[in-house]
Amino acid sequence: MILFRKFRVLILMVFLIACSMHIMIDLLPKLERRSSSACSCSHTPSEEPQNWGKRRAKPGSESGWPNKHTLRILQDFSNEPNSNLSSHSLEKITVGERSEALKRFEKLTGDEKRHATHDSTLKNAAVKGSRLSALFEHPLYTRPLPTLTDEDTLFNVNTDIRFDPKAAENPEWNGESKDGDYAPTGEMSSDSYPNWLRFHIGINRYELYSRHNPVIDAMLKDLVSQRITSVAMKSGGTQLKLIMTFQNYGQALFKPMKQTREQETPPDFFYFSDFERHNAEIAAYHLDRILDFRRVPPVTGRLVNMTKEIRDVTRDKKLWRTFFISPANNICFYGECSYYCSTEHALCGKPDQIEGSLAAFLPDLALAKRRTWRNPWRRSYHKRKKAEWEVDPDYCEEVKQTPPYDSGTRLLDIMDMTIFDFLMGNMDRHHYETFEKFGNETFIIHLDNGRGFGKHSHDELSILVPLSQCCRVKKSTHLRLQLLAKDEFRLSALMEESLQTDTLTPILIKPHLEAMDRRLRLVLQVLIDCIEKEGYSNVVEDDLRTESTVPQR
Repeated sequence: MILFRKFRVLILMVFLIACSMHIMIDLLPKLERRSSSACSCSHTPSEEPQNWGKRRAKPGSESGWPNKHTLRILQDFSNEPNSNLSSHSLEKITVGERSEALKRFEKLTGDEKRHATHDSTLKNAAVKGSRLSALFEHPLYTRPLPTLTDEDTLFNVNTDIRFDPKAAENPEWNGESKDGDYAPTGEMSSDSYPNWLRFHIGINRYELYSRHNPVIDAMLKDLVSQRITSVAMKSGGTQLKLIMTFQNYGQALFKPMKQTREQETPPDFFYFSDFERHNAEIAAYHLDRILDFRRVPPVTGRLVNMTKEIRDVTRDKKLWRTFFISPANNICFYGECSYYCSTEHALCGKPDQIEGSLAAFLPDLALAKRRTWRNPWRRSYHKRKKAEWEVDPDYCEEVKQTPPYDSGTRLLDIMDMTIFDFLMGNMDRHHYETFEKFGNETFIIHLDNGRGFGKHSHDELSILVPLSQCCRVKKSTHLRLQLLAKDEFRLSALMEESLQTDTLTPILIKPHLEAMDRRLRLVLQVLIDCIEKEGYSNVVEDDLRTESTVPQR
């Protein structure tokens, strides 16, 4: 009996010790932060483990974890239906906040909205000798849009969204506070909106942003210079992406550097296991502008301090726990994802600086719903199986009879996307998105371009199959491609000039730039073959007619 009682006591003690250890492990970051709060000395990377739990705590705050941003609204960036979600719930916004933003939108008149998104007095002056400026002054790049109605703008008539008026009692913005944050006070004019919000207001049926819009350049500068206040891992996807929130409550998707500029995709890698490159996201945005599509959300590069701007401001404990010091005394982390999120594939700084791309968020799905479409020429994403379009040469005929490709411009937009992907060698185009408000008569959004620019020594001709099967292209696209092939412009030179404006320049090495010229000639040759086979009028769709509606296919 005595032995039995001793055994029970022993079991109880083990249980109590285990519970105590679990509590201590959970509280360790807070305890370390409190113990180190009195020390104002700087630390080298080798000393970081002593202050691993350090946070930028506000005076009087017990936890030290950053407070929730109550004005984070209207934003999202993803190619997935659940694109609002991050790996923690503290980034969610309230109904009242959305209602406040909606009320501000509804107060805008048409003239105020146009003024908020585009100030004609701030147009960039043409630089003498600039190929890029000369290109943007060409008649193909100065064609006006059809007259916009309320149905053509994203936020003028969001009448299907209704919120509880009692929930909309949060203070409104009015300019900036003395520390650079946007202060919660009374009414504000459209001119006072942060640049990311002005970008959202400018989205319409035909484009994500207008040509020569100074708001876009200003927003990209914000992404580079604004203080990062919160970081969280983005849920879903195969590789690590971070959602960064800034002091003006804007947000962007951060893709960290995984490869150097000189590295090519290994020849034995499948397209679905390739790395996502930060410089590919940046270059894709610039290529999209040069092609005059304007369907890629604005992207810029930024050099980020992994300690101060990621680890010390994140509330995502799963992310925070993956930080460590490498044998080379560099700060590293790996997060959580399907591929390449392990100690062996950690992202390491030099010693704590890391490059990355920042892509501006699109409006939140609660205010601007988007529809996700499966790409008809989606690959099988299988090591051995082939997709139907790879074995059926008449596959396009079936697509042409299937909505929404049987009317409107959707099939022609797919051809634009095909050319865009081929020029940068992107094989990973499984889905695309459109804004639900505009129905099928609108552009498609070119999201998630990180697997482009992987091989400059190889041209993946299978990407061009939709174009060669369908033999359809917009006249405006065809004329611009011919223009970009001329010596006085030349796509590679235009890209090189455009990419020089990014803070991480050079973005692409010369072989990648030269590969785009080579691929452009291949695209034009496919179109020449189509025209010879089917005739010009059956291949080239005239979208240059002056019409107030979207041209029909």
